[in-house]
Amino acid sequence: MAEPFAGRTADEIAAIRQNALDAYAAYQAKKLSLNMARGKPCPEQLDLTMPLLNAFPQDASPISESGDDCRNYGVGDGITEAKKLFADILGAKPDEMFIGGNSSLELMFACLQIAFVKGIAGCTPWHKLDKVKFLCPVPGYDRHFALTEYFGVEMITIPTDENGPDMALVKKYAESDEAVKGIWCVPVYANPSGIVYSDETVRAFAALKPAAKDFRIFWDNAYCIHHLTDHPKKALTINEACAETGNTRIFYQFVSTSKVTFPGAGVAAFNTAKENLAELSAALGIQTIGFDKMNMLRHVRYFGDAEHMRQYMDKHRAILAPKFEIVLKTLSEKLTPLGLGKWTNPQGGYFVSFDAPKGTAKRVVQLCKEAGVTLTGAGATYPYKKDPDDSNIRIAPTYPKPEELQLAMEIFCLAVIIAATE
Repeated sequence: MAEPFAGRTADEIAAIRQNALDAYAAYQAKKLSLNMARGKPCPEQLDLTMPLLNAFPQDASPISESGDDCRNYGVGDGITEAKKLFADILGAKPDEMFIGGNSSLELMFACLQIAFVKGIAGCTPWHKLDKVKFLCPVPGYDRHFALTEYFGVEMITIPTDENGPDMALVKKYAESDEAVKGIWCVPVYANPSGIVYSDETVRAFAALKPAAKDFRIFWDNAYCIHHLTDHPKKALTINEACAETGNTRIFYQFVSTSKVTFPGAGVAAFNTAKENLAELSAALGIQTIGFDKMNMLRHVRYFGDAEHMRQYMDKHRAILAPKFEIVLKTLSEKLTPLGLGKWTNPQGGYFVSFDAPKGTAKRVVQLCKEAGVTLTGAGATYPYKKDPDDSNIRIAPTYPKPEELQLAMEIFCLAVIIAATE
């Protein structure tokens, strides 16, 4: 991060502060209400998917390609054609797929719950252990941390860079402590940084030899087709890497159409080795006789195949790319000349990760709120919501209209300046 206000005199800094305060007061007087708290699809994105509701006319056959009546009970692990669709998206095999309801987070919760209540891989259920630990790359996804905190898991922060988590540290913890049972990962367009794990990082994950037989990598591939560029980086899949090492049971991979179709009415899936799948499917079969197969069938018939789904995402990119440009352009114009903050330049995903001057993130969020701009809380990208530097802020540009986003970013930059000069 550049030195704040480098080369400027105290009088110049005082003048910068006063100008920012004056502009900030003018925005406060407008009594705005702008929400950038979460990475939600905007109405224009949701409008794209409305034809999905008509993709299953009344006279259409409800029978899947395997001969199952999707209106009825059964097929607890999902219909065949949905497995093929998601396997193509993830670089997996259809017989290593499980298709669930609308939420991948629900599937993650279920995997943790099964490990705690019944145990996995023939190991002791986690609730009977004195200590369960999880590795948490930071900055990371707040809902991942909320899941592990809910189960009383001790969370260990792992720093990340442009290649992904610090794999030397991951290896040290995973291979030396049997209480370490897993790690959260968002490998493509990580939340919130937008980085893509390097091939070396993915291979290092596949080569892990954890002390705990029931250690699992929770590979949340939520943004794998959410590109903001015509030429996205092709990431090595965890399936490929683990096939090379033979370490195929080590990961659970998750994905959904929550930001492709409808967040409340999409389709979620997970992918893992057949042995894991049999274990988890048996437990999930107690929970439900089957997820919404009609919705699975509707999605498959709407998209046809994975390639059409990827092409469909170009429509999302057309809506979102200009919003990310607004964020990056405003930050560059307003803050770079003052040496304030640093931020990522993601090529996909839903967020920009911003590091404010140390010790100011909470103040920036507070100032934004008092001017009518709601952000994700400072500290949310760290376990227990405790950012040791009080620096990281997740910027979510997707939901506001472009003109609202421009206003919000103007206020955000003023807040950064004010907080830095206090």
